[in-house]
Amino acid sequence: MAADEPIPDERLRLIFVCCHPALAAEARAALTLKIVCGLSTERLARAFLVAEPAMLQRITRAKKKIAAAGVPFEVPGAGAWPERLESVLTTLEVAYAQAYEDAALASDAARFAPEVLRLSGLLAELMPDEPEVLGLAALVRFAEARRPARLDDTGAMVPPDQQETALWRGDLIAQGAALMARAANVGRSGPRQLLAAIHAAHLSRIETGCTPWGDIAALYDVLLAVRPTQVTAVNRAVALGEAFGAERGLGALGELEADRLRDWLPFHAARAGLAANAGRTVEACEALRAALQLSPGPAERLFLERRLRALSSQP
Repeated sequence: MAADEPIPDERLRLIFVCCHPALAAEARAALTLKIVCGLSTERLARAFLVAEPAMLQRITRAKKKIAAAGVPFEVPGAGAWPERLESVLTTLEVAYAQAYEDAALASDAARFAPEVLRLSGLLAELMPDEPEVLGLAALVRFAEARRPARLDDTGAMVPPDQQETALWRGDLIAQGAALMARAANVGRSGPRQLLAAIHAAHLSRIETGCTPWGDIAALYDVLLAVRPTQVTAVNRAVALGEAFGAERGLGALGELEADRLRDWLPFHAARAGLAANAGRTVEACEALRAALQLSPGPAERLFLERRLRALSSQP
């Protein structure tokens, strides 16, 4: 490796190379995740909440654009980083999400948890004045801090508000807090900083003994304004349900495009939890069965099956 290499890591260099501004914005991260990270088209479609044929078409168009335009794939100098940064951050965020959704790290995406932890830290060193870079590095650390508490003794997933806080990693929490403080000093907010703040709110249970669902719901309100995605909306609905009652959360879920979310497991899990809390046992069981049809990881399957048995046994 050359001593003057501007990006001193092979994988991070490849990510910057593939997030070329000549490609359509919606194609950059998807193509990079497929080429550099090896994600299947099926997994990419789930991650971006689009049909698999649509994702395949998106990737195919990007490849044709590269071939037709003769796009030069070379390591960009520091002056060209800003125009690629959003796609780079999206690539890392989506890659990490693939590992985060599997509490047991039993899938082929498990390797992304330590890798994105490492790469986000390196990127924060390379771009110390970019608050969204710092925000991504913080949220990954906050999320990974809870990793040791995400499974119970049977191997089932444990939701964040039920985890044993003594198992959370204080070193990663401290690192994330320091990164958040640096981002705040820059004075420019963004979605990844908001996500980090949501993770930090969950972690505050160490000090207070309770999850501040009202604060989390308020943060999701802001996040939905700057990142109006179905994923954000589902998570906001859960927070609303915890803070203001299950019916409020179910109402928020009812406003979403259910057809688009039918193949997204967290949507059904959220609906099951809210319906159960609202006393709608039949609806909750239906949602749990729908979630179990979507090939959850082993820890998530155990959790969902346990919930289904408990609800089915109710009179």
